[in-house]
Amino acid sequence: MRPAQAAGRHRPDLVLPYARCAYAPNSNTCVRVMDPEVAMGRTAIVTGGGIGGLAVTIGLLRSGWQVTVFERAEEFRPVGAGLALAPNAVRALDWLGLGDRLRAAGTAQGGAGLRTSSGHWLMRAHLAEFEARFGVPGFALHRTDVHRMLLEAAAGAKLMRGYEVTSVHSRPDAATVTCESPSGPVTATADLVVVADGLHSRLRGSLYPRHPGPRYAGYVTWRNVVPAEAGVHVETGLTESWGRGKRFGIVPLPDGRVYWYASVSLPEGARRDAELADLARLFRDWHAPIPELLDASPPKNLLRHDIYSLTEPLPRYVAGRVALLGDAAHAVTPDLGQGACQALEDAVTLAGLVVRTPDIDAALAAYDHIRRPRTQRLVRVSALAGRIGQWRNPFLAAARDTLAQLVPARGYLRAISHTLSWQPSPQWPAPTTLPQG
Repeated sequence: MRPAQAAGRHRPDLVLPYARCAYAPNSNTCVRVMDPEVAMGRTAIVTGGGIGGLAVTIGLLRSGWQVTVFERAEEFRPVGAGLALAPNAVRALDWLGLGDRLRAAGTAQGGAGLRTSSGHWLMRAHLAEFEARFGVPGFALHRTDVHRMLLEAAAGAKLMRGYEVTSVHSRPDAATVTCESPSGPVTATADLVVVADGLHSRLRGSLYPRHPGPRYAGYVTWRNVVPAEAGVHVETGLTESWGRGKRFGIVPLPDGRVYWYASVSLPEGARRDAELADLARLFRDWHAPIPELLDASPPKNLLRHDIYSLTEPLPRYVAGRVALLGDAAHAVTPDLGQGACQALEDAVTLAGLVVRTPDIDAALAAYDHIRRPRTQRLVRVSALAGRIGQWRNPFLAAARDTLAQLVPARGYLRAISHTLSWQPSPQWPAPTTLPQG
């Protein structure tokens, strides 16, 4: 059975006496879901207060669960610059009841283009074509704005700052975590533990000690956001320019700000002390407005990251009453712009499945069955896209550019359709539509 079929097909083993009837949006079909009175007794622990962790917290909260979030940082503060949310992520946020906030805060995206380092266009797709195919646009905004939106919606959870979860253990009916807290070791138990502690997940390593962990992708990425007052004019929509062993991406944000990223093929750990002046030298001969963006960037906001992905797939995303989510389960390179998007898909899928039934074990088995094939495929495809984009060989780079120029916009949209067409199953009524009382 294909994962997409499994998500939408009626599963008799998931329908138990505790369920009651609810209706998915725009549907007259009765869907059996867990009675809110039953859900009120359910507890969950989420390890990690990033996008995926907060999103699953919201989904569980709005279904009646009691949720505790353990975040190792002293503040729930995101690390990053700009963020592009594709239509699949937009649908996930709609399901969580946050679509209106997203549309108010973000800039609609859908236009996209590829250019050479000299500025020659290889491919262009426009917003109208994008919306016509996917029904909704993507949105671009600062990662801080996304995190703030999620954090406000998760206010009903118990948010524990400065708590680093060091171990997790599952038993048949619950799971227990141990934390290092400001006041010493703490142990907590819940019906469900969601591991969302990111790329270098400590808990993934404890659950799968033989797994090699993330693998370096071969390039380093710098990021920054240019303030609106700099007045640098950019094209509408996301554009990425390709050179040999180098790429530069530009994403307009709300209020005239501009997010950019620069990727350079380098050994792991190289150029840790690089400054904007160093990047300006690397990209000095590239087309406008790349040099202007580098000149206008605030030096204190420059971010640098070695890029990794989980190229060795995990055997499962579930271990007893523990579920892995987002980068902890399937860290992906940024080459498809799907890291946060897939974490949001994970969150909605997990919350949607546990909404349907009080049988947590059956819901977790379905979550693993649905999410693992899709996300592990995207990890492979994104890694391949990154390798091609970073080609340094002049003959390979020329062939890449020629092929990109031959593919029409509709071919590009068709190629990404499988990824961006995802939507929550109609079998998962949105938490805000659940009957009350």
